[in-house]
Amino acid sequence: MTAELVRGQNHTLPQTRLEIRVSAGTPVVAGATLGDENGTVRGTEWIAHPGSPQLPGLEVSRQAAADHRLAVDLDALPDPVHRVTVLLALPTGVGGPVRFGAVASPFVAVTGLDGTEIATFTLTGLDTESAVTALELYRRQGAWKVRAVGQGYAGGLDAMLADQGVPRAAELAHSI
Repeated sequence: MTAELVRGQNHTLPQTRLEIRVSAGTPVVAGATLGDENGTVRGTEWIAHPGSPQLPGLEVSRQAAADHRLAVDLDALPDPVHRVTVLLALPTGVGGPVRFGAVASPFVAVTGLDGTEIATFTLTGLDTESAVTALELYRRQGAWKVRAVGQGYAGGLDAMLADQGVPRAAELAHSI
């Protein structure tokens, strides 16, 4: 049975090989950061984005699109990783929408490799934000869970990355 999550709610993950499906209705950039036990991203080598789409245990889309599929193998992540944060951002400088409030609410589903939905989340209540933390997979007491986050950033991708402790966040955000 699929858990339909609301902001802040979590759900246990019954398996470690997953797919995260994003449906945004408009082209978005999908990426993910890896965080340690404190949620800190240790450097750019812990960020998967279109310019660097593969990390151990994680693969994201290579371009902006309305629909994405992110592959996650929690068992293949480096040992210090305790959190995988899925982020969405509107592309800049392409003449598209500049805020999530102007587009349909993005929908995110965590599925097994067979396509069976484990948990879903619709990101509602967004307005001036151009980047959003959609959800996070996190390890607590040896078990992996998913949490619906839905935290938007009006300051865009650079503000989101800075919030996660990424050095030179603005520089990285502009390169993505």
